[in-house]
Amino acid sequence: MSDDVMQSSDEMNPNITWHQGQPYSTHFQDVYFSTDDGLAETRYVFLQGNDLATRFQLANIHPFTIIETGFGTGLNFLCAAQFWLENASEKAVMHFISVEKFPLNLNEITLAQSNWPSLELISHAFLAKYSQLLKGKNSIWLFDQRVQLTLLFDDAYHCLKTLNLKADAWFLDGFTPAKNPDMWSAELFEQVARLSDKNSTFATFSSASMVRRGLLAAGFVVQKRSGFGKKREMLTGYFLSNNP
Repeated sequence: MSDDVMQSSDEMNPNITWHQGQPYSTHFQDVYFSTDDGLAETRYVFLQGNDLATRFQLANIHPFTIIETGFGTGLNFLCAAQFWLENASEKAVMHFISVEKFPLNLNEITLAQSNWPSLELISHAFLAKYSQLLKGKNSIWLFDQRVQLTLLFDDAYHCLKTLNLKADAWFLDGFTPAKNPDMWSAELFEQVARLSDKNSTFATFSSASMVRRGLLAAGFVVQKRSGFGKKREMLTGYFLSNNP
């Protein structure tokens, strides 16, 4: 874990500015979540895009693994955890793995998550343990061991290279490809494919041609669907083969 990506909880991130309580990345010149309705966007793009309502209900004793590129404010995790607790069996476990090169500190992520009152109970449990992750503890358990969160602080490609498991679903949620191309590189998609099998799905807000081509080349079936809000299109799909 690189020292240059770790921050203490009382430092303010020089790469972030705030607009009416919402964080904006000055490094990538992009928003962390939709200014229209970030919560609705996450539910539409990632939960619906991966058909998690049905799949969570069918989850068994084996952990259901979600891997995310870009933890950001933790919004996607909060939504997935809430949805899991509402839909999955009490004996089932969700393992949510996310990578983040520029983590928000405790003060910043607390402010960001205050935007979503409906997630308050989930957020409160997460924030109570977030400092453990910032101090180098990779995983925390929440909600009577029903949810495991593993958070890796480094470049996405290098983080994924350290993993040796298979994802049930992917949340591809880095900053927009035009402003953060490394998060959408061919090398990263190769790692996504390595960590996928025939049951793995993905969803992303992006419909950029470089994203579509990269996923196709990595062995995914890629489908376009209507995007959220003002965004015309997004991508979903599933893993087919290492040799498309």
